Amino acid sequence: MAADTESKLQLVHRHIRTFPDFPKKGILFRDICPILKDPATLTAVIDLFEEHVRKNHPQVDLIVGLDARGFLFGPLLAQRLGVGFVLVRKKGKLPGNTVSVEYDLEYGKAEAEIQEDAVTPGQKILLIDDLLATGGTLHAAIELMKKQQAEILGCMVIIELKELNAIDKLKPHSVFSLLQY
Repeated sequence: MAADTESKLQLVHRHIRTFPDFPKKGILFRDICPILKDPATLTAVIDLFEEHVRKNHPQVDLIVGLDARGFLFGPLLAQRLGVGFVLVRKKGKLPGNTVSVEYDLEYGKAEAEIQEDAVTPGQKILLIDDLLATGGTLHAAIELMKKQQAEILGCMVIIELKELNAIDKLKPHSVFSLLQY
């Protein structure tokens, strides 16, 4: 089992491209697009997340995906687990009544929102996104889930940029990352 997990992680690692100075000078951009292009690698990502959830969070009720790349992996994982999937979107993108939180960006502020009836009090949720950098968006999603009185089991990402120490911003919530850079 461990060898299978390691080979899947290596496959995922091989399908992440690095672009220096994108989107601006000094940024080393980690591109997940090759994962999506290769069915075996995409399957490996979902397998690894599924294995983690079944082992550590078998009681999960919902997978909550962050705008926009969390939408790529979250529904696939939710379907495998037989649970629902919920969207956290940028402000103004969801119909009906919504709940929102404002959060800081490097260069300003943004708002994230969820449909008011998407998560009910006490539901056990896991948050998913592609990348953990500064933790701003994931922290906002956690605050949204608190407003909804959800039980936050943890967060999951493909890539964690360790040098940015976003884990500290998300405490006491755990973060499961497939790869760390």
